[in-house]
Amino acid sequence: MKKAIAIITLFLSISIYAQGFQGKATYKTHRKVDFKMKDKKGNNSDLQKQLQAQLLKQFQKTYTLNFSKTESTYKQNAALSAPQAQNGVSIKIMGNGGGTDVLYKNIADKRFVNKTEISGKRFLIKDKLTDFDWEMTSETKNIGNYTCYKATKKREETRTSFSMTDGEREEKKEKVTIETVAWYTPQVAVSNGPGSFWGLPGLILEIQDGKQTIVCTEIVMNPSDKVQIKEPSKGKKVTQKKFDKIMEKHSKEMMERFKSKRKSKDGNSFSIEIQG
Repeated sequence: MKKAIAIITLFLSISIYAQGFQGKATYKTHRKVDFKMKDKKGNNSDLQKQLQAQLLKQFQKTYTLNFSKTESTYKQNAALSAPQAQNGVSIKIMGNGGGTDVLYKNIADKRFVNKTEISGKRFLIKDKLTDFDWEMTSETKNIGNYTCYKATKKREETRTSFSMTDGEREEKKEKVTIETVAWYTPQVAVSNGPGSFWGLPGLILEIQDGKQTIVCTEIVMNPSDKVQIKEPSKGKKVTQKKFDKIMEKHSKEMMERFKSKRKSKDGNSFSIEIQG
């Protein structure tokens, strides 16, 4: 009888722990940016270094992942205003709703909800989580106080590069292989991670996805202030495929408006668009 009571008590303790288990992880992001600007004589533009610095700044952001055993929200932390245009150069990053975006993931149901905005219009992207089909390895490294294991994934995608001369944009598309490297720790037993990444037997602390890097800088387990995980509910509901088409159309409209404005100017201004 005592043994049965002990087993029941242990089961209740595990259930209570699972229900109350939660944490908060802070991630920082950065991306390699390679581009060249040349003047009409074919020389490197004097603005190139300034633009390189501005673009790097744009991609350096901080996010917070609030997580439980089965759910999470991922949101950009409050940041300083975007760098102002210099010497008539403006930088526009498409496909990034900024601090208003909220990505909700439900690991148990294998689905996500992403609240984002385009030109002030709110969308609610609801779809299934991507099955990454990670390739596990035995390679390890330490990130802070955590022992992390390496997992990899490769995918084929079409990469678009462009050049712009006097407001006219030329696109070049090519098939490339992108390798994603994830470092996860079983010491935090949740199958979650930053952004859309998940599916490993431990919290992902670092992602190297093509030219983008995401690194965890702090983890707080069971914080004194209870973590709020709420699924977004407001916005026009669309699938990821539908949203991608909306983004493509919006990008083309933005470029057409830019070309129209460019024709009415004296030719001394530039605009750089980065597909995020």
